[in-house]
Amino acid sequence: MSGIRGVLQKILILLQVTLTVVVGKTLMILFPNAMKRYILKMGEKSRMNQNPKFSYENWGPTFFSFKYLQFVLKVKWKRLEDEAYEGHPAPNTHVVTLGGEVCHLLDFMKDGWAFKNNVIIKNHRSLEDRKIAAQFLQKSHPLCPVVLDTMENLSSSKYAALPERLYVLQGGKVIYKGGVGPWNYHPQEIRAILEKLK
Repeated sequence: MSGIRGVLQKILILLQVTLTVVVGKTLMILFPNAMKRYILKMGEKSRMNQNPKFSYENWGPTFFSFKYLQFVLKVKWKRLEDEAYEGHPAPNTHVVTLGGEVCHLLDFMKDGWAFKNNVIIKNHRSLEDRKIAAQFLQKSHPLCPVVLDTMENLSSSKYAALPERLYVLQGGKVIYKGGVGPWNYHPQEIRAILEKLK
């Protein structure tokens, strides 16, 4: 992202997100029931309403808060660094194994990817925090390698992966780039693609 262009893009995003938050917060105050129905309808698209441990009361009221504004800005600004495009070479960023070895993301390419449940992990302040979170995840015996992004978050940036996004990489190329979660996060699309690759 070039200097002045990048700054202008960030300013436009700031204005858009701030306006969205102000309007959304105002509507939540004036029409709380209508906004709850609207937000729940959005949640149906991503199936996040189907998780009994994740009720509207846990996440709905947080929409349009100052923390929400900060997070959405962080996510949208990070997306400006996206370098992963379908049909193009996959960014081969540095990652760290649980043993502390620095390697490249594409070193772990294998056929298939599977997961069944969400894991809630706090923001990491050090690589050690990330290792602890990865070890927690490792206890679930995932069917794929578990590696860590560096503290520079280069993999997250290059793949525009905040807050969550699914990819399928094959032969060093991005063959599927999913939508950004939670609203445009559709694991069933991954299943269909992996079925075709069998």
